[in-house]
Amino acid sequence: MFLPVDEQLDRIRDGVAEIVPEAELEAKLARSCETGAPLIVKQGFDPTRPDLHIGHAVSIYKLREFQDLGHRVVFVIGDFTARVGDPSGQSDARPVLTTAEIEDNLRTYREQVFRILDPDRTEIRHNSEWLAALRLEDVLRLTSQYTVARMLERDDFAARYAGETPISLVEFLYPMMQAYDSVALVADVELGGTDQKFNLLLGRTLQEKAGQEPQVCVTLPLLRGTDGERKMSKSYDNTIGLNMEPSEMFGRTMSIPDDLLGEWIRLASGAPADERSRRAAQAREEPLSVKRWLAASVGSPGGYGDPGAADGRGGGAVDRVRARPVRARRVDVRGAADPETGGRAPGWGSRGRPGVSRFSRLVRYAERKAEVPAVGRADRRRTRQ
Repeated sequence: MFLPVDEQLDRIRDGVAEIVPEAELEAKLARSCETGAPLIVKQGFDPTRPDLHIGHAVSIYKLREFQDLGHRVVFVIGDFTARVGDPSGQSDARPVLTTAEIEDNLRTYREQVFRILDPDRTEIRHNSEWLAALRLEDVLRLTSQYTVARMLERDDFAARYAGETPISLVEFLYPMMQAYDSVALVADVELGGTDQKFNLLLGRTLQEKAGQEPQVCVTLPLLRGTDGERKMSKSYDNTIGLNMEPSEMFGRTMSIPDDLLGEWIRLASGAPADERSRRAAQAREEPLSVKRWLAASVGSPGGYGDPGAADGRGGGAVDRVRARPVRARRVDVRGAADPETGGRAPGWGSRGRPGVSRFSRLVRYAERKAEVPAVGRADRRRTRQ
């Protein structure tokens, strides 16, 4: 049922920042192989915004890796923790969201996450299931298991305390609440970004206090956004959302700095290790070609990272443009130089707007940009109907 432990470890190590502690993960995998029982692997996402982005996809891909290895993935929607807001990396308190705002934000989470995860092998849980049921005496017992001094060891809390920036008690509760998710689910492994390490380790502590075997913490690097400088975040307007139109995903990916390609290929392409290595080497000589491959993969209709997008089988953003000619003008080629003619992109008038009568030339240009096969006349006729 399961691959040998060393093969599983090799695949899990790929692309991660840290496994704490790795020896315990090896032991858990060995036991899983002996008993035939899959590990429980969890990660939580707070619906503080309506869209997940490809920065989130870095760890969601690793969840998919665990699924492919035969383990059970629990995707936790933090509808209760979102009421507090994760203070990780924050210089001040987050605004409190209403229940209605949270419900609106999480409405499309299931659809977005299933662009990567296998729906048949994914359990979606809301942490309000167990957190909302806690009584005050439960909260008092929980908070007695950790100290304020340990909380202030966190870099963000330490900086705010040193700078005399207020820290509310409810912000101290956030890491406890996230950690309690691991107790409620009896998690074997928890994933998160490197900025989540404190919260993940706190989950180990609370599990030990509850008499459970502590989880293994797997942290993943934070993906830099389209600006090439700061981590991908809605706050910095440097994201590519999983729910964006494929053509917009394509255009935004094409806009990233060339020196970001290696990082994005490694963390965000979803490609197998050998393909990533080949593309990273190619990027040093042909960055534009590799960027098109990456952009077509990100915008593929078969789901984020659809391998068919790389050779045209997945269709990519261009297929979506064909299907809806009214939205063709969303393809971001304004002002771009045609690599073949050195001139302006075909299909653009003197005012920089595409005419419907010139749509076929625009499609041909976009196809050359995305490296996908040309569409036949019959497909174009269907497009115009």
